Amino acid sequence: MHYTDAKSILSPKNGMNLYRGCTHGCIYCDSRSECYGMTYTFEDIEAKRNAPRLLEEALRRKRSRCMIGTGAMSDPYLPLEQTEGLTRRALEIIDRYGFGVTLLTKSDLVLRDLDLLQSIHRKAKCVVQMTLTTYDENLCRIVEPNVATTHRRFEVLMELKKAGIPTVVWMTPILPFINDTEENIRGLLEYCKEAEVKGILTFGIGMTLRSGNREYFYKKLDEHFPEMKRQYMRTFGSSYGIHSLNGKVLGKLVKDFCKENSILYGTDAIFTYLNTLNEPQTQLSLF
Repeated sequence: MHYTDAKSILSPKNGMNLYRGCTHGCIYCDSRSECYGMTYTFEDIEAKRNAPRLLEEALRRKRSRCMIGTGAMSDPYLPLEQTEGLTRRALEIIDRYGFGVTLLTKSDLVLRDLDLLQSIHRKAKCVVQMTLTTYDENLCRIVEPNVATTHRRFEVLMELKKAGIPTVVWMTPILPFINDTEENIRGLLEYCKEAEVKGILTFGIGMTLRSGNREYFYKKLDEHFPEMKRQYMRTFGSSYGIHSLNGKVLGKLVKDFCKENSILYGTDAIFTYLNTLNEPQTQLSLF
């Protein structure tokens, strides 16, 4: 880990990343892509030590409250958050100024800050987004080796439901020939149903592969799935966005499930919900 002083913290769309890099070890991670311009080892986490001060200055200047997002490029609950505390300090500032927050994580450490999440939700709005990709626990430990397993994340979703915090599940990426099965998707959907999630995102049934993350992904395929790299190269070539050959069937399965259970589905509907400070009076839908 190393420290840096950031020049700014909020993006034009009010997103922020308090850390850069990751130690989760997910074999599919798009954040490893060269286009993001990281000049150091991905696992050497960069902590933006002045982020809380920058955030407070930014919120103080805003003329109206809004939703603040985090977790798009780096999980706000990396293990080192236990000692660095940047995420908790950011939440304290968001709570103090009355803004809303939505965060994306794969970690059960989010439950540490349940008191702040509830306080923010009472004053404005708080939504926790959780990634679920692989129902089988053994396969999950291969695909996402250094993070809470899918079942533990499901338990986190249940705790958030009990606490009154709305949740959205990112059911992505789904890896062709690895977890793009009806059995996997149905298992994840049952978790979503029991946890009463607000929405499910899929971005199509597939994944992204570009320079940087492609090489890492193929290396891990060679380690854990012999001959799989050859199948990927033969099927997808050098495509950036690749889709499961079962994508239409699996996509319909998710869409029908969401419709039957009154769960938001589709990027427009869900991102409108995430970016709206006060929850809409009527549920958004793309159906």
